[in-house]
Amino acid sequence: METVNIQRKEIEKIYGKVSPFEFKDKLIALANGPKKKIAHTLLDAGRGNPNWISSTPREAFFTFGNFAIEECKRTWQDNDLAGMPQKKGIGERLRKYINENNNLPGIKLLENIIDYGVKREGFSEDDWVFELTDGIIGDNYPSPDRMLTHIEKIIHEYLVQEMCYNKPPAGTFKIFGVEGATAAMCYIFDSLIANELLSRGDTIALMVPIFTPYLEIPLLPRYDFKIEYINATATTRDGTHTWQYPKSELNKLSNKSIKALFVVNPSNPPSVAINPESVNYIKEIVTRDNPNLMIISDDVYGTFVDNFRSLMADLPYNTIGVYSFSKYFGVTGWRLGTIALHEDNVFDQLIKNLPEEIKKELNIRYSALSTNPSDIPFIDRIVADSRQVALNHTAGLSTPQQVQMAFFCISALNDKENRYKNLTKNICRKRQKLLFKSLGLDLREDPYDAAYYTEFDLLEWASYNYGKEFANYLEKNHKPVDILFRLAEESSIVLLSGSGFQGPEWSIRISLANLSDESYSKIGKVLHDILDEFASNWNLDIDNN
Repeated sequence: METVNIQRKEIEKIYGKVSPFEFKDKLIALANGPKKKIAHTLLDAGRGNPNWISSTPREAFFTFGNFAIEECKRTWQDNDLAGMPQKKGIGERLRKYINENNNLPGIKLLENIIDYGVKREGFSEDDWVFELTDGIIGDNYPSPDRMLTHIEKIIHEYLVQEMCYNKPPAGTFKIFGVEGATAAMCYIFDSLIANELLSRGDTIALMVPIFTPYLEIPLLPRYDFKIEYINATATTRDGTHTWQYPKSELNKLSNKSIKALFVVNPSNPPSVAINPESVNYIKEIVTRDNPNLMIISDDVYGTFVDNFRSLMADLPYNTIGVYSFSKYFGVTGWRLGTIALHEDNVFDQLIKNLPEEIKKELNIRYSALSTNPSDIPFIDRIVADSRQVALNHTAGLSTPQQVQMAFFCISALNDKENRYKNLTKNICRKRQKLLFKSLGLDLREDPYDAAYYTEFDLLEWASYNYGKEFANYLEKNHKPVDILFRLAEESSIVLLSGSGFQGPEWSIRISLANLSDESYSKIGKVLHDILDEFASNWNLDIDNN
């Protein structure tokens, strides 16, 4: 008991003072701590790594890798040493390989991938197959460094389908392949500072609740930004959170001192997409009041919402779109992501409008890359800055990663019935229903809910189940950490506090992606039991008084 009390004091001491993910590690240590009377399997619903993968594109990738090795050996073989693949006739040789090995895993998708490039995109077969073969072998630096030529066009098609709902703005997006959305965040923050589009002490806006690094990075001494929070405080008539943004909050964006807006859409942790009414209102504000606003939209959960549109589709001039493949395809370990910026954008225009002294300094910074460094677009500056400019010749996402990314994209582009997409959506929605049923809560139908996470307010829930007076008692006599501690210590269940994401103090985040279906019924039941116990104690206090 003494050990438990010490652990409790330590957890209470750091609660609200460290990142929710660091706090989660403490809860995991507690959940795995001293032996309990009843052994529990750890249920960590604090992190969003999905427990599914997209298998067929992986099969095609590894099968294609065998072909690529044969191509290298065809050029030169000496024991364990092989040469480099050759372009001439490689398309025909791959067709032969496919015909002779039509029972290999993923071989049909591999054939479709080649056909997609040749028949849909109009690629030269040898050029297309050679880029993929040389890419999967990984024997050359990425060239172009931003993204391989044919693969960029494939990624563009995928982003148009998934982020623009097949209704893109005129023109094209330039794409930079990066090591997941986290790398994209680092690169973008650094390049905004390096190009003096943001300076230390500038004001930025964050649409909250939001993924914690967006809260933490701006406060680092290197940036020291002032932050204006755009709060998702909208509720239904009965007081239930919708996680949308009322006009009173969006109106803050009219302030021209706000230079940049960072948004995760659908949000994290609520995982609710901004509704069209709010998107249109943001467009109106930006166009009328703040036309130079720089928007960075992280859209990793967009594929889990029907008919999703990113701000990069509706405000392409102002928006950098960040996308990660990690959640949808189950590839957190692959580190696959993109930065997309429209060819006509405010970032390039703001660089042109910089004072001459600053432009001269930037020309010196990028002088090794071009005889006309002032003409280097912002997206290519991000690429260079990712390697401290001087190492730009080694920049770019590894070519095998780019090939795997292309395989995922064409798999999705060819899936006209959305079979895979519906599978992933149904997994999350089923688990959400199981959780809410065990909590005794009605699940409100919401077309903008990705259901990848759920965030709900414990006080709101307490009021719904036990009445407003009990909710007031709970808020006055307990803290959210009390519940998180008990979940971990007694039942080995790890959840995150929503307050660490700049959400309501009593809100909690539950990942619906990473545990078995039955685990969510258990989590809901244990939570319900804890609140039942608190309610019983409250009733005893009333009776005793």
